[in-house]
Amino acid sequence: MQRRQKCWRCFFRNFAHTNLTISENYMVKRTLFTTFLGALSALVASAQSPATGQTSPFSLPETSTRQTIQVKNPFIWADCPDPDIIRVGNYYYLVSTTMHMFPGAPIMRSTDLVHWQTVSYLFDSIKDTPRYDLQEGTVYGRGQWATSLRYHKGTFWALFVANDDPHKSMVFRTDDPAKGWTLHSRLPAYHDSSLFFDDDDRVYVFSGSGDIKLVELTADLTAEKPGGIRKTLQLNGRPQGLHEGSRVVKHDGMYYLLCIAWPRTGREEIAYRSKNIEGPYDSKVILKSDLGGFPLAGQGTIVDGKHGEWWGVMFQDRGGVGRVLTLEPCSWIDGWPVLGTNGDGRIPLTVTVDGQCDCHQQPDHAVITKDYQWNHNYQKDNIKTATGSLTQPGEWVQLTSLPATSLFDARNTITWRTWGPTCADTISIDARQMRDGDCTGLAALNGDSGLLTIRREGKKTYLVFTEESVSLTGDTKAITGVERKEVERVEIPASKLKAIHLAMTCDFTLPSRDVANFFYSLDGKTYRPIGTPDYKMRFDYRRLFMGTRFAAFYYATQTPGGQVLLRL
Repeated sequence: MQRRQKCWRCFFRNFAHTNLTISENYMVKRTLFTTFLGALSALVASAQSPATGQTSPFSLPETSTRQTIQVKNPFIWADCPDPDIIRVGNYYYLVSTTMHMFPGAPIMRSTDLVHWQTVSYLFDSIKDTPRYDLQEGTVYGRGQWATSLRYHKGTFWALFVANDDPHKSMVFRTDDPAKGWTLHSRLPAYHDSSLFFDDDDRVYVFSGSGDIKLVELTADLTAEKPGGIRKTLQLNGRPQGLHEGSRVVKHDGMYYLLCIAWPRTGREEIAYRSKNIEGPYDSKVILKSDLGGFPLAGQGTIVDGKHGEWWGVMFQDRGGVGRVLTLEPCSWIDGWPVLGTNGDGRIPLTVTVDGQCDCHQQPDHAVITKDYQWNHNYQKDNIKTATGSLTQPGEWVQLTSLPATSLFDARNTITWRTWGPTCADTISIDARQMRDGDCTGLAALNGDSGLLTIRREGKKTYLVFTEESVSLTGDTKAITGVERKEVERVEIPASKLKAIHLAMTCDFTLPSRDVANFFYSLDGKTYRPIGTPDYKMRFDYRRLFMGTRFAAFYYATQTPGGQVLLRL
């Protein structure tokens, strides 16, 4: 008998009442968000509990009756760009780009394409330059890009380029993603690469922007093969403009190279095919589709399902929340993997997949268990958590302050994704051990950020809402300035410093609202609005190049060594 999977959406729908209230005037304006605030503590607790009763990742379950789940696009309405997805036995494995967030490259796992759990990260840190430690510059928008995920003869492999000096690729390996990964080798920089194992065990990398190059590796994946294949591929029908995002599969003896293209007619996904890995390749547009008022869809891959079906996973730019994932049926028509319902090349509004969950008998979005990442390399000696884990910290995180001038150069800032169509979260902070000049709080983190900051100024403590915008250089991404606009401040009585509750809500509903609202409470029950109503969240590829994230921070502007306790 299979165990029916539970998720936080099932719980949320059964959660009828709330103990959290907001002042009456604001309740009229923010009824939806009041509901979110009331359900938050239960939602987070449920989201952090991993699924149980699952089968071995290397075997398919025996089922007499196939049941289905209905999923709504974008199926992952959260920042999850540059996806690669594979299936090994009963499990799908998904990886995306998280750049300057650490641990990096979260590996998510699912049995049904709908319920996802982060089971590991490729690496804890990158030490190629001091910029990963927010010294001598930053790596905002750089770091880990476009990981390729593969499974070959009992081993999982991952390849990506660390997109900053010295611009070299990293190869990781493991026999089970849930057990962690080991750095295997460093290779030359391969932009938007696809690792590929052929039937004869020869190993290749497809990569590039504009032209796509093919390079053969040594059998042990430690170097480019001397005398091996190294060429620019002939891609017939390749359009002008942006052209990258290589993903390669082999099906029925044919090689298929998938790329995103951006001709004058708009973004599209192209499949190239050839009987010979060296080409030449013919081409066909397999997806050209808007969704929900946003036209920019493309870049991803295809994956085989458990019962002979195929799926496409492509990302779409969606403003402040970032680059979200869409799911499409993949039909093999005349030897081409065409996406959409019956191969119409369009992103469907809903998709039906195999699975069991009460919450998806009507179409709904996928579910991702909450995982935490830190802005740039973290300094572990200054962090304690309830569980000892930095990615699943449990109920609390204790931070010891380090020197910084702003949120943007503050070490040990813990972050987590926002998600659509609406979301909310709360933290509480014990600020009694803060020192003069210390700053801690909750932010909507991006190049333009909304911050709700607890500031110690002499013997007084204030809660201050600011709008802050960072300027970065183009070469080292060094911070050249932070523009601040103080909107509102409230003095916090010393008797209330043990538990200052902060809340943030996000609305990504159309037409492109992309707004955040901030609240605080001194008793954990009555939340009051503070700051800019409907603060606008923005996506900017020139600076942080990511969707807006929840961020809890603590730093010292004068004397480091103070402490705060964050309850998540």
